[in-house]
Amino acid sequence: MRNDKENLIVNLSISFALEIIEYCELLESKRKFVLANQLLKSGTSIGANVHEAQNAESKADFIHKIKIAAKESDETDYWLTLCSLSPSYPNPVGLDVKVLSIINVLSKIISSSKNNPS
Repeated sequence: MRNDKENLIVNLSISFALEIIEYCELLESKRKFVLANQLLKSGTSIGANVHEAQNAESKADFIHKIKIAAKESDETDYWLTLCSLSPSYPNPVGLDVKVLSIINVLSKIISSSKNNPS
């Protein structure tokens, strides 16, 4: 059953997805469609998987969904790195730090979920 109390990773992933949408709109306005599309998919998928994990059927299902969110975070970090390093792309200011923060939180969730017997 869903727990609707304050949740750090849910809030981080939603806030991040909104910033990714805004950055991807900027990329599209500069006709950088391929990376905008890739980044939009992976960057918003993090929150979708975190959200889905909130209704997991079991602990194993929860860990699996959070691991998918972590993989999407890593992919998003890759696309943001390409945007940062490409001189013809607008700098994704601060998004790299935010995705690393999300990666760290997801890693801690995975680790503590695996180590907690309940």
